[in-house]
Amino acid sequence: MRNKSMANKQGLSGSRVLPSFQSFLQFGILGRDSFRGYLIQAIVLLSVLAFLSYLFFNADHNLNQMGLSLSFGFLHSTAGFNISWSIIPYDPTMTYWRVFWVGVVNTLVLSASVIICGTITGTVIGIMRLSSNPMVSQLARWYVELVRNIPLLIQIIFWFTVVFSKLPSPRQSYHLGDGFILNNRGLYVPSPTVQSGAVWSVILLVVALMSFLFLVKWSYKQRRITGKHSIWLLAGSMTMLAVVYFFIVKSTSILVWSMPTLQGFNFEGGLFLPAAFGAAFMAMTIYRSASIAETVRAGMQSIDHGQGEAASTIGFSRLQTLRLILLPQAARAIVPPITNAWLATTKDSSLAVAIGFPELVSLFMQTSINQTGRAIEIISMVMGFYVVISLLMSYALNVYNDRVQLKVR
Repeated sequence: MRNKSMANKQGLSGSRVLPSFQSFLQFGILGRDSFRGYLIQAIVLLSVLAFLSYLFFNADHNLNQMGLSLSFGFLHSTAGFNISWSIIPYDPTMTYWRVFWVGVVNTLVLSASVIICGTITGTVIGIMRLSSNPMVSQLARWYVELVRNIPLLIQIIFWFTVVFSKLPSPRQSYHLGDGFILNNRGLYVPSPTVQSGAVWSVILLVVALMSFLFLVKWSYKQRRITGKHSIWLLAGSMTMLAVVYFFIVKSTSILVWSMPTLQGFNFEGGLFLPAAFGAAFMAMTIYRSASIAETVRAGMQSIDHGQGEAASTIGFSRLQTLRLILLPQAARAIVPPITNAWLATTKDSSLAVAIGFPELVSLFMQTSINQTGRAIEIISMVMGFYVVISLLMSYALNVYNDRVQLKVR
C-alpha cells in the first residue's frame, strides 16, 4: 500500500509538471505567433550564413594551398583587349572594371529593348487571340504555339545565321530611309550630337514635360468632378510642343544629327547596332511576346463577359472598351505573371553569348576569366548583378501590382 501511494504521488507530481510545461509553450513567449515567426526566420538566416561562410572559407583555404587568394584587385588592371560594340566609351587601355560596366550596359540595353517591344507585341497578339474573326484568332494562336515550342537558343542562332548573316555587304546595303542602312554587319541609324547650350534646353524640356503631366492629371480630376475636360490640358500640350519644337528642332546649334556615310568598305558616323544585337533582339522579342500573349489572353478571359457587353451597350467602341474597361481590370491578373516574363528576359540575354554579342557573360565570364583566372570573383560579380537587377525589377512591379489590386475595406 505504501509503495502504491508513493507511485500515485509521483504520477501526480509528473502530471503537474507536464501541463505546466505545455502551458508555458502555449501561453508563454513561445506561444506567440509573431515570436515563433521571427525565431524561425533567424534560424534559417543563421543556417544560410553558416553555409555561405563554410563555402567561402573552404574556397579560400583551397586557393591558399595553390598560392592564390580571393582578391578583386584585378579590376584595376588594364584589360588590353578590344570590344566589338559598346554603348559607353571603351578602349583597350581601360580596366576590367570598365569591361564589367560595358557588359552591364549592353545587357541592360538589350533586355530593356526586348521587354518594351515584347510586351507591346505580346499584348497585341493576346488581344488578337480573342478576336471574333476566326482567321485573326487562329493566326495568333499558331504564332504562339509555333514560337513557344522552339527553344530560344535555336531561334537566336537561326536569326543570326539564316537572316542577318545573309544580308548584303556594306556596298550593297539596304537603304530603309534617310540615314537608315541595313547590311550583314548590322543596322546604321542617325544619332544626335549634343552641342553647347544643351543643358538649359534639357532643363526647360523636363519642366515642360512635368507641367504637362501635372495638367493631364489635374484635367482628369476635374473631369471626374464636373464631367468636362479642362482647357488647360490643351494649353499645356501646346506649350510642351512649342518648347520641344523651338529648343530641339529649330535650334540646330544645340542638336546636330550625325548621318552614317560609306567610307571605304564600311559606314562611318551615326549609331551602329551590330548584327548580333539584331538577331538576339528579334529572337528574344518574338519568343517572349508569345508567353506574354498567353498571359494577356488569360487575364482578359478572367473578366466577366458582361463588362464588355455593358460597355458596347452604352456606346463604347471596341478600342474604348479595351482601353478603358477590359485592360485596366485585366492588369490585376496580368501583372504578376508578366513580372516573371520580364525577369526571365533579363536572364535570357546571357544566351546571346552563342552568337558573339558582347554582353556581360561574354565579356566578363569568358574573356576576362581566360585572361585573369579569377573565376570565383568574376562569377560572383555576374551572379550578384543578376540578383540585384531581378530584385529591383521585382520590387518595382510588386509596388505597381499593389496599386492596381482591389483594396479590401
